Amino acid sequence: MLTRERKHRTLRIQGTFDAIWHRVALFVLLVLSAAFLLLSRSEAQFVTDVRDGATDFLAPGLALASEPLNWIESGVEQVGALASLYSENERLREENERLKEWQHVALGLEQKVARYQALLNLKPDPATAVVTGRVIAEAGGPFVYTLIVNAGGGDGVAVGQAAISGSGFVGRVVGAGDAASRILLIQDVNSRIPVVVEPSGARAILIGDSSGQPRLDYLASTATVNLGDRVVTAGDGGLLPPGLPVGVVAGEAGDWGVLPFAQSAHVDHVRILRYDFPRDVETPGSAAVATVPDAVGESLQ
Repeated sequence: MLTRERKHRTLRIQGTFDAIWHRVALFVLLVLSAAFLLLSRSEAQFVTDVRDGATDFLAPGLALASEPLNWIESGVEQVGALASLYSENERLREENERLKEWQHVALGLEQKVARYQALLNLKPDPATAVVTGRVIAEAGGPFVYTLIVNAGGGDGVAVGQAAISGSGFVGRVVGAGDAASRILLIQDVNSRIPVVVEPSGARAILIGDSSGQPRLDYLASTATVNLGDRVVTAGDGGLLPPGLPVGVVAGEAGDWGVLPFAQSAHVDHVRILRYDFPRDVETPGSAAVATVPDAVGESLQ
């Protein structure tokens, strides 16, 4: 009996000691955690050195431990890509068939236009030289929307030339240095571009208002404009070449705007068109001018 009571007493003492030890250990850990937290929040140099040293020491191990996770993630991505490969191939095959149909239509129209031009003896427009530049900076603000391009006067760029991207008309050159130029976007409040709304042929002025949709102004009261109509440059004044795609009509009647094809946020490269409008008109020589009054006088006699 005494031995059994001694064992129970020993177990109770051991349990009490374990409980006290756990509480003391928990208190010590809490104190150390608070101390480390305060040290980590401080700007002491030795704390920074210790933290950086620990980071450098643990970095190889963390990199090694992350490799299996990277392999698993890469494997999952590859499995997902293989799963969607069949559907993607089907979509591309259908799109390719549609493009082939449109290609035949385009070739037929090209031949028809060539025959009409030959019948009308139409002189084709001269080819326009192109300078391609990369956008190296973008200036933004409530009243300024411009792009800086690494092509300038040394490349043949001049003020007033049109800048286009793969999507459509971006803006026009407003400043040209020797190696760089500044392009004013059509969204800027200082932008004024003569445009034509297709297919009605209504003419208007595209005015920037520092928003994503420049507005159409100076439309004739009898003009027919519908939502989604295509807008191109008019070429009035000979500054910009006609027919450059600008965007589609958006908004509502009385407050029409244009959603540009080219969004400045997605423009990395632009092509600057060195368009040369034929301004020099040949005049008859002095001898030919002199003979005109004589011929008129003779006819009157």
